[in-house]
Amino acid sequence: MKKVAFYTLGCKLNFSETSAISRKFEEKGYRKADFTDTPDIFIINTCSVTDNADKKCRKIVREARKISPEAYVAIIGCYAQLKPKEISEIEGVDAVLGAAEKFRLVELLDGFKREPLARILASEIDHANAFEPSYSIDDRTRTFLKVQDGCDYSCTFCTIPLARGKSRSSTIEEVISQAQDISERGVHEIVLTGVNTGDFGIRNGKREDRFIDLVRALDDQVAVDRFRISSIEPNLLNDEIIEHVAASGKFVPHFHIPLQSGSDRILKNMKRRYLTDLYTSRIAKIRQEMPDACIGVDVIVGFPGETEADFLETYKFLNELDISYLHVFTYSERPNTPAAEMVNSVPHKERNRRSKMLRILSEKKRRAYYESQLGSIRTVLFEEDIQDGKMYGYTENYIRVGVKYDPLLINELKVVRLSNIDEQGNAEAEEIDLVLH
Repeated sequence: MKKVAFYTLGCKLNFSETSAISRKFEEKGYRKADFTDTPDIFIINTCSVTDNADKKCRKIVREARKISPEAYVAIIGCYAQLKPKEISEIEGVDAVLGAAEKFRLVELLDGFKREPLARILASEIDHANAFEPSYSIDDRTRTFLKVQDGCDYSCTFCTIPLARGKSRSSTIEEVISQAQDISERGVHEIVLTGVNTGDFGIRNGKREDRFIDLVRALDDQVAVDRFRISSIEPNLLNDEIIEHVAASGKFVPHFHIPLQSGSDRILKNMKRRYLTDLYTSRIAKIRQEMPDACIGVDVIVGFPGETEADFLETYKFLNELDISYLHVFTYSERPNTPAAEMVNSVPHKERNRRSKMLRILSEKKRRAYYESQLGSIRTVLFEEDIQDGKMYGYTENYIRVGVKYDPLLINELKVVRLSNIDEQGNAEAEEIDLVLH
């Protein structure tokens, strides 16, 4: 029985797909192994969001070769679709598979016999037109359930449409069936994920459903404790969705909403599908319906042409916005994107300075949000996340809570009172006396 190990870079969607591919291997009689357990096969699932994809891929391949010099190394994922020839020339790589081929790699590479030259199995991105259902299981306490793939947007900084193709979705029936299977495995939280999750409902190029239709169906038909929406574009997060989440006993009060810039001029240059007024109205609606909701924001700094005035406009906008934390991305040029050809590039030193300022702001926002929740009664799902004798989990509104380690708490929902914030910035809890499940 050959052993296969997996390594995943990037987003939650990648984790769900790696898990689905690993199950295909197990169905064919392969045994899943840890990366360091001298595997016969390594599958490396790559990301292409930043310019570090090349460095990360090379480093992982080198490590794999050290661990198991004769193993077969296959590269999949977004970077593999965008740069297959470049990856095939990395020493130690045996095969590169594109977006349309990665789910068939067990069949396409049957036997996994090493050859003198790396194989490239990567068709043009328009061939990636089928939706491949995926969800992560056994890897984490929460499960990432893929409901949508690809993107029809044309943001000038982004390679995702080139790496994943057009927007396409599962059916509501298929998602419900998978969610029911996940629930029966004892998972308490399902995170809905996709490239553009709120665009759910497109099949064969035509819109057949809306994301709110999926949300309602899951709420009605699946017996799981929590659903969490991983990320949703502000132009797709309408009042219907916000109001349903507010009234739901299963969908948790946590939204992650990409902003990218607080300057309308920059948003237009990015070809985003909203301006700051719409974004502000979405935050206000969430706060009106769910005052204690956690709201996370993606922001990019250093986009071409972003002046100091533009950046300060973004900083001021975020500082005044009632949000909980930021994910800050330093802009990096991606080949074959319009932004890479734009003039007035921001110096890297300046990009880094701006990123640091926003990361400091994020810590202040997170701290203020946590402090606002002290004394409240929350439900924590504890994970197998153990550090220095403490274990951690998340409340429904995404506050990280640490308590003294107890193996019986892993994958348990417990009602707690948030009492304090520790030196690391995590919440502490007291009166842990009620196990829900």
